[in-house]
Amino acid sequence: MAEHKHWSEQLADQIIAEKKEPYVVSSGMTTSGPAHFGTVCEFLFPFVISKMLKARGKKVEFYLIGDILDAFDKIPIPMEKYRVELEPHLGKPLCDVPDPTGTSKSFGDYFLNEVIELMKKLGVTCNVLRANDMYADGKFDEYAKLYLRNEAQAKEIIERTSGRQLPKDFSVIMPICEKCGKIATTRVTKHDGGIRKISTDLSKGQTDVESYEYSCDKDVKYTKGCNYNGKNKITDHKYKIMWRLHWPAWKQILGTTIEGAGVDHHTKGGSEDTCKIITLELIKKEYHIPYRYGFILLEGKKYSKSKGIGLGISELLTLIPPEILKYLLLRPDLEENIDINPTAENLLRSYEEFQQAGELSKQDVDTLDRANRKKAIAFKLSANKIHWNVPFLDVLLYYQIYQNWDKTGEMLNDKEGVNYLKPYVEEWTKRDFMPEDYNFKYQPKKAEGKTVTYVESLKSEMDALAIHNSVFEFAKANAIEPKEMFRQLYLTLISKEKGPRLGKLIFAIGIDRIKKDLL
Repeated sequence: MAEHKHWSEQLADQIIAEKKEPYVVSSGMTTSGPAHFGTVCEFLFPFVISKMLKARGKKVEFYLIGDILDAFDKIPIPMEKYRVELEPHLGKPLCDVPDPTGTSKSFGDYFLNEVIELMKKLGVTCNVLRANDMYADGKFDEYAKLYLRNEAQAKEIIERTSGRQLPKDFSVIMPICEKCGKIATTRVTKHDGGIRKISTDLSKGQTDVESYEYSCDKDVKYTKGCNYNGKNKITDHKYKIMWRLHWPAWKQILGTTIEGAGVDHHTKGGSEDTCKIITLELIKKEYHIPYRYGFILLEGKKYSKSKGIGLGISELLTLIPPEILKYLLLRPDLEENIDINPTAENLLRSYEEFQQAGELSKQDVDTLDRANRKKAIAFKLSANKIHWNVPFLDVLLYYQIYQNWDKTGEMLNDKEGVNYLKPYVEEWTKRDFMPEDYNFKYQPKKAEGKTVTYVESLKSEMDALAIHNSVFEFAKANAIEPKEMFRQLYLTLISKEKGPRLGKLIFAIGIDRIKKDLL
């Protein structure tokens, strides 16, 4: 049933029904700060669409544009220590700002390289294109000429679709200043396309707009222009098309079949409205299939790369495997806001749900109800298999007791799985990320009073549930409050009044060992 399908299946159905092969899935991002959840959505969602199409035997390519020709408009929190080096470059294209760490070609490349490495970790494959290279290769030249030739119409469409009035000095392209290198502070003052041709047939190679004059005189709050007046040719490739016109242009260059964006782009007056009308009325081409996705929230606040709101992805991936991260983002409905609060308790639940989804995926998914089918499909899109068999919480528990990985793997009868989870457990321990009940050491004391009698009553064949129930039965038989009995046993075993589920704790330690240590 269609309503039971995962969103990636629904979009694949729509693409096959409405468009012709080969298909092109595209996306883009400005890498101006560290990657986090929102960044992942920008490449993960289109990737799974392409994956779903390939699974149906379709020809498809996925392109990701690194939009690093954008202006460098703020220094992200992780780069604050380089403020002295970076501040003079505010207003320049990100690809022209030096990387202060010295590890990448530019500031924009530094964070784009982080995204590329992140994609590798998450098993995402795509063709990465840099906007600056595309402009340098002349890919956007015909569109720059088209917009300059029809700038009055372009301006009218932007005003109509955005609901705002543009300034008189509005420019369809943003020149890069020859003197100071800034792109944020320039404006076109004159160009040689005065005839204002209406034709939009790009195939005829019209060349009525070849050059333009510009001034670098704008004040954009975070930086000011140098007041230089210059002249460039379009073929010098020292410009970028402004965003609301640049976006539809790249989709024509790539031959985009489908591309998505966050709900903010899709609100009334957003850039999606402009993109559609520019494509239909000015470029006069068929429109691609758009889709929108919700925000990633941290306790109700939107994640922000530059403001440091939200746990960094690289940091999070030391606490959970990449397949769980993918699952968390792919399980909800596409337009649903995903509110993530990466506490220990929430991440433990994500481990547990991921394992449950793995079990669901082994069934005939079409027999499952909607909620479970979504979980099963999200699992299949996230992982080929689960690399561990035992609950993550059990690995935490046994390692806390034995402090030895070989012993932990042996006791849980899952050496490979425990070895796979080892770096995550070690990170939880190092960061003191353990849930309070699991933050303990086995440090037994000799039993006293009724705890002696209780320990003596334990039988080696008892499992965790039987042990747990026996505490209640013993307390009742000896007129002791169960809560007090549990407290005394925890104090005797781990010198804390609370801890992990007692039956599981005693079973993990071993009844024979408990008797030897406590009696």
